[in-house]
Amino acid sequence: MKTLDTLERRLREAGFRLIAGVDEAGRGALAGPMFAAAVILPEDFDIEGLRDSKQLSPGQRDEWDVRIRSRAVAVAVCRAFPGRIDRRGLHVSNLKLLRQAVAALPVPPEFVLSDGFRLRRCQIPNLSIKKGDAVCASVAAASVVAKVARDRTMDRYHRRYPEYGFDQHRGYGTAGHRAAIARFGPSPIHRLSFKGLTMYRDDPDLYRALYARSVSSDPDEVTAPDGEWDGRPLEEGS
Repeated sequence: MKTLDTLERRLREAGFRLIAGVDEAGRGALAGPMFAAAVILPEDFDIEGLRDSKQLSPGQRDEWDVRIRSRAVAVAVCRAFPGRIDRRGLHVSNLKLLRQAVAALPVPPEFVLSDGFRLRRCQIPNLSIKKGDAVCASVAAASVVAKVARDRTMDRYHRRYPEYGFDQHRGYGTAGHRAAIARFGPSPIHRLSFKGLTMYRDDPDLYRALYARSVSSDPDEVTAPDGEWDGRPLEEGS
């Protein structure tokens, strides 16, 4: 019977002892940095109840973050700010950030598992797993650490820019978030290369006409959580 750590156990049987999982948070957000975390769990880590961060409540994520950080062999967290994402592109920034998180681990891993994206130019043996945060314990742990770190950062940004509601939607493209952009314009932490924000730059009147009254009965309904890209070509594999 498969469990969340089935792949890690098979890798240990093959001789790999230090297995890192790496994952990112905030890839599809309209605002705020993108975070990546890398985590090496000990072999005896209790994974009962551990899941992909999206399947956990905020309180559960906080509890798991404490447990992971207190018991992990190693943890590293890195971030890419909106300006870097705009300059280099989303996919390039994403892959570089994942590699940076792995390189920042204070204990070098012997094998790396990633969620969906193959880590090109990573010198450590690695494997990309579709839905890795749902089927690999170390990747799930990394998803939790990255998500908690990013949410706390967005809470701090909310105190600086309260008009956007970053404490609620965390920078994703909800109707309420788009309406706030229509009213106040982009903030310094918005990703200006993403679809919608390029529209605001080129035709703010059209943007306001489309989104100023877009707040539905659920103002935090996400309308486009992934790939908010402006249509420019990305590298193969994006």
